[in-house]
Order: sequence, then C-alpha cells, then structure tokens
Amino acid sequence: MLQHDYLLEIISQFVDAISRALLDAVGKGSLKDAKDAEQAIAGVLDLDPNVALRLSPDSLVTMMLLSGVGESLAGYVAYALRKLSQAYDGMGEDELSDLRLSQARAVEESFNSEPGAIPEEFKELEEKLEAGQM
Repeated sequence: MLQHDYLLEIISQFVDAISRALLDAVGKGSLKDAKDAEQAIAGVLDLDPNVALRLSPDSLVTMMLLSGVGESLAGYVAYALRKLSQAYDGMGEDELSDLRLSQARAVEESFNSEPGAIPEEFKELEEKLEAGQM
C-alpha cells in the first residue's frame, strides 16, 4: 500500500511538471519548456537528464526496466515523448523530433502500451492544447 501511494504521488508530480512544460513547448514552440519536459522525464526515471534522453530507444527502455518503475510509468513517459516529438517538429528540430518519437514507440512496444494513448491524467492538457489555450 505504501509503495502504491508513493507511485501515485510520483505520477501526480510528473503529470503536473510535464503538463506545465508541454503547454508552452507544444503550444508556443518554447525550447526551454521542451528541455524542462525532458528533465521531468529523466527525473521520474531517476536518470541524469544530460544522458537519459540521448539514449537510443532500446537503451532508454533498458534503463526503464532497470529502474523498477518502468511498467508503471510507461504510458506517461510514452505520451510525454510523443508530445515532445510534436513540439520539436514544430520548432524544425527534425532530428530531436524523430528521436523522441522513436523512443516513445520503443517504450510503447516494450511495455505493451497502446501507441498514442493519452493517459487519463493528461486529458485536461490535451483539451487545452487542442483549444489553443497556452
């Protein structure tokens, strides 16, 4: 029960941090906010931000497996990576966009997450992004 509560708190903090960053990264093309989102992803996986998102898709999955919480966080991480891919695409950062999308796909495949699924906790963010509320 304590581990479950801890995991819920980690997810809640991650959703809050990612939502704030992705609003401006996707909506306004803010590179600073994209980097903030990357730091949040690295943080939730307990990885060094300077290393974590430079990893190949397979290596990122391996690190998630080793973290012990990868399965619990896979859908959230995959969603965030897909949104980062979208943000970087809008900024003309094709290489970063492709890497983030490849990482998202690898996470989804490895943890049997539905490709492109939107976790319930990100529905409000999705609505704001679709409505252009930044």
